[in-house]
Amino acid sequence: MTRRLGWGYSPIFHLGPFDGIVARSGGGLGCSSVVQTQNRCGMVPVKEQFSGCLVGHCLGDALAAPWVGQSPKDCAGYVAEQLTDSFFTGGGDAAMPLVYSANARLTRELLLSLRTHQRWVPSDYVSRMVALLKAEQLPSCGRATHDSIARLAQGTPWSEAGMPSPSASCGSALRAAPLGLFFRDDPQAMIKAAREQSLMTHQDVRCAAGAVAIAGAVSLLLSQKSHPLAIEPFLAQLSEWVGTVDRTVAFDIYQLSAWVTLSPDAAALFLVKAGLCPGYRPELSAADHAEWSGISSYVVASVLWTLYSFLRSPTDFRQALGTAISVGGEVGGVAAMVGALAGAYLGRSALPAPLVQRLSDGGSWSGPALIELAEACAASS
Repeated sequence: MTRRLGWGYSPIFHLGPFDGIVARSGGGLGCSSVVQTQNRCGMVPVKEQFSGCLVGHCLGDALAAPWVGQSPKDCAGYVAEQLTDSFFTGGGDAAMPLVYSANARLTRELLLSLRTHQRWVPSDYVSRMVALLKAEQLPSCGRATHDSIARLAQGTPWSEAGMPSPSASCGSALRAAPLGLFFRDDPQAMIKAAREQSLMTHQDVRCAAGAVAIAGAVSLLLSQKSHPLAIEPFLAQLSEWVGTVDRTVAFDIYQLSAWVTLSPDAAALFLVKAGLCPGYRPELSAADHAEWSGISSYVVASVLWTLYSFLRSPTDFRQALGTAISVGGEVGGVAAMVGALAGAYLGRSALPAPLVQRLSDGGSWSGPALIELAEACAASS
């Protein structure tokens, strides 16, 4: 049967097995025995979820950044040989900082803006992005993001500065997690802010949909009580929110429940054959294709692989991150988004403390400083 969900969105798909799900207070989709408005199992304090989200994001980014653009074989080797249990518990070379990239700095500045003003102020975030650009702190944030911020610096209105469609990379989704933290009880405000911050660097509506997906996932994970995580209601609610922006992306997210149990190799093949990885031509045989080089920066593929990696191992930060990186290709953004979701769900104490201590932006924003920012935001929001 077709059901009208939440606060007025009519989905384009049929819920089928979700007939038992009921709308919860505040407009979300939930099930009284599955999704609650309390912390997961009542054990993870909100401030731990805030700091886990920001620190997890920066840690995922830092661990994956050196391997961006590398082959699946090389990335899988890195995960198997270097991202081991002993590395996560021992922290590796304590004297060697784990430097997070420009994209993670943009995420940090978004949370800092929200914390400063206690609301979404587009002009303030623009100022912060431009300040990073002028300070030469955005050397590797992606062409669409870099060029858009350069236009902002020249005075282009933020609603017009983004890279025009059909360019649809994942930059605006990558930095959207703080919006899910700050607007965790106000989905309409979250969606509005996610769309607006996306326009600053990416005009394509799929990019805005991806930003809503990541912000929305964080928001939902803050309120999860069930263990294990109830995947189908989670994806149904997320699809509802994304569908207010782009119904095609919403449907792709909703369908994830059909393939989230596949192995990483099978899931990657599914994405390719579904035409969700640019460059694939379904009329050709596998033998006619060059070896797949990994996940692309295309926002739909990146967001789907992010959700897949997290939902496959929601209680294991290392394994979720390993799935995100082993796929190869543009793994930096995916690993950062997976780190944000896992950190929001599990809390900071579930992250490897020795590695968190090594986090740095090359300046004053270390791991402890990130924790302080996130927990201050949690206390005031």
